[in-house]
Amino acid sequence: NSSSFALRLCMLLRRVHRLSTVIARSRPRWTSSSLSSFLSSPAPPLRSMSKVRKGRKNRSGPLSQRRPGIQIASSKVGGFGSSSSSSSSSYSASGSAPAGAGHGIVFTKALGQHILKNPNIVRSIVEKAGIRASDTVLEIGPGTGNMTVQMLPLAKKVIAIEFDPRMVAELSKRAKAHEHGHKLQIIHGDVMKVQLPYFDVCVANLPYQISSAITFKLLAHEPAFRCALLMYQQEFAFRMFAKPSTPLYCRLSVNCQLLADVRHVMKVGKNNFRPPPKVESSVVRIEPRIPRPDINFMEWDGLVRLCFSRKNKTLRAIFNTKSVLKMLQDNYSTFCSLNNIMEADRINVKEMVAKIMADGFGDKRAAKMEQDDFLELLANFNAAGLHFTS
Repeated sequence: NSSSFALRLCMLLRRVHRLSTVIARSRPRWTSSSLSSFLSSPAPPLRSMSKVRKGRKNRSGPLSQRRPGIQIASSKVGGFGSSSSSSSSSYSASGSAPAGAGHGIVFTKALGQHILKNPNIVRSIVEKAGIRASDTVLEIGPGTGNMTVQMLPLAKKVIAIEFDPRMVAELSKRAKAHEHGHKLQIIHGDVMKVQLPYFDVCVANLPYQISSAITFKLLAHEPAFRCALLMYQQEFAFRMFAKPSTPLYCRLSVNCQLLADVRHVMKVGKNNFRPPPKVESSVVRIEPRIPRPDINFMEWDGLVRLCFSRKNKTLRAIFNTKSVLKMLQDNYSTFCSLNNIMEADRINVKEMVAKIMADGFGDKRAAKMEQDDFLELLANFNAAGLHFTS
């Protein structure tokens, strides 16, 4: 044991000696002349902290400027090649962006700008839109135009509404170099503030925060369009075509299905975007009902909003609350004043509500009611002079 220990110690000392030799050889050898010249040379000027901070600040900026070998993608997520411009977002879809398109553009996630990197999805959306040679296509948020250039050869005209001025410039540049660029009309503005032109087909990747407002603006547009392919947050899309007695059935479901035939087209996973959004997406096809239902939409929405405030409660429990009865009483007083109905001829609002509830509606719940049930309920209230808007 002692001999083996001595042998190991001897080997260890030899290794230490070899290592010290290597380190000694790697050190610079100072001669008297070189040392004196080094000590006599002037020291480099000291940089102030403000200059140091400024230098660090100048190193920031687009990655393409700092590292020439890396290029930032040119297309934004825009549902199908579009960028959800409208009020706050610009999505632009892309399959494969052509070389040089949109290089240097920094995409802002706060504006909903994410790259749709799956070209198969872009092609599928174009096919499912069913664009005809005589169609005028409205694209909300074209982004850098990856979807636009695929629709130009198919349509008679493409009208693109874009909020981001950088995207407008990029789209204009691409249109000038395109064979069918003369078919493109660009509107630079907020889609919620712009008066929509005539169109047959709409293609858009909508900003999720204003999806509902844009959808109903499209449905209220006259003359009615043939169809629209819109990309939404997946849960929002599922609510649009949900059926009664399902968990997602809500006021949005009733309103959308009253005005249009809504169908699910395809799911788009978040991994198809770069950078990936936090939620999954879905493409929905909307075909407006022609003719539209002959009802007062303000009255309709007021009733549906009230019923779905607590969709699992009975209608009797909702309409017997003090706040609802007071609202109906105030609206009835306004109605009587506008129609010169004397005080003696006015009805008791509470009694009339109880009568309507007793006519087969008291035990119903909004979560399980069909559209015809809501239409009949609204007709009964209006026939009694009770309204949901003042």
